[in-house]
Amino acid sequence: MLNASILLSAAPHQIPGYLIIPFVVLIGLIATGPIFFPHFWHKYYKYIAVALGLLVLGYYLAVLQDTHLPAETLAEYASFAILLSALYVAAGGIYINANANATPFINVLILFLGACLANVIGTTGASLLLIRPFIRLNNHRIKPYQIVFFIFIVSNAGGMLTPLGDPPLFIGFLKGVPFFWTMQNLFTPWLIAVGGLCAIFFFRDRMNKSTYQPNPEVKARNEAKTEFYFSGKRNILWLTVIIGATFLNPSTFEWLPYIPLEGGIKVSFVRELVQLTAAFLCYKFASKTALNGNHFSFEPILEVVFLFFGIFFTMMPALQLSAELASSPEFSAYLTPSMLYWTTGTLSGVLDNAPTYANFLSLGMAKYGMNYANVDHVQQFAHGLSNAPETLLSLEAISIGAVLFGAMTYIGNGPNFMVKAIAEQAGVKMPPFFTYVYKYSLVYLLPILVLIWLVVIR
Repeated sequence: MLNASILLSAAPHQIPGYLIIPFVVLIGLIATGPIFFPHFWHKYYKYIAVALGLLVLGYYLAVLQDTHLPAETLAEYASFAILLSALYVAAGGIYINANANATPFINVLILFLGACLANVIGTTGASLLLIRPFIRLNNHRIKPYQIVFFIFIVSNAGGMLTPLGDPPLFIGFLKGVPFFWTMQNLFTPWLIAVGGLCAIFFFRDRMNKSTYQPNPEVKARNEAKTEFYFSGKRNILWLTVIIGATFLNPSTFEWLPYIPLEGGIKVSFVRELVQLTAAFLCYKFASKTALNGNHFSFEPILEVVFLFFGIFFTMMPALQLSAELASSPEFSAYLTPSMLYWTTGTLSGVLDNAPTYANFLSLGMAKYGMNYANVDHVQQFAHGLSNAPETLLSLEAISIGAVLFGAMTYIGNGPNFMVKAIAEQAGVKMPPFFTYVYKYSLVYLLPILVLIWLVVIR
């Protein structure tokens, strides 16, 4: 991912402030398009997102004469899109259905199990595997808030215990943070976040009185026998291959071939080829019963791929400007754990949490004269320096902020938009961008974030 030193040195000329306009325009259209001009937006969103991304890309290449940052951004986007697409295809061929009465307790149990599973197969894998069964189980009482809490818990907060759980933590692992560091140091905030959100959801779900009971036919069938149906078992193997391939990083395994970039950056392609091949074979040999049962189509993943193309490239100047501000001596003096928590978190909600994590880890280490590219330095920073033990808390703040605040908006973490698209395909009327923030994130998620700050960080 793009670290602060790369962002600050990539462009030979200073980044003009007006270059963030395409990013603001794209986010504004994502927020308002589905509300005010839905037909136009759904027809042309892919062209708009790609055009804005290419506009910023063209400025970097033609005006700034910078090829390094666009090349690395393209590599990161390709890795992101391929992983998400491969997981989408693999999960789409797995059909899980439970013939049971969707009570608040059962719903909470699914969300909690999804949070645990996210630490094994990642928030993206767990989200794609469980979102369709969750919707089917609640078919006669499905409401937007249920999908939003699914995003909060399974797509974000759940994956805080292992580097496999969420992309920011995986980046930290690749840079030198020990594998079990997250389990040892982030269990308390994980328990507060997942437990608190599950408790809020339980009481919110109990208020769903008007549709609490299924129709008489379904109720009679459920009372007669509770059934569990699973199809597409072979896709579990492909899912394992796709997730396992994420470890094929040329920076970790020197024997892997790679594409070299300026500054010693090693761009992976073996990992992506493995994931693409697995996705192709997975779809080719997928169970037709599972695909039909899931009403599988490529439209949700195409929406994510096109929109995030625009987001990745229009986000470049925003990331550079934020890194430039954060690296200033005036700002560096305020890089306390609390400041890192709220700053990393706030930017993670709108700039994608993975590069934000990388930037602030680099900046936090630079405050103590440590190099983000040095594995030994990262390990020392993670365990706490003898003369500055607060570095441990700083890394906790960065990690928690990046993971949890990724749920504040649809674009904070890759699975968010994917879950939204799948839910809408299933007929759930999901809240628009700003409604999601002020009606759900600020009301339900923000109090949990404040509580974690008071208990763990402050």
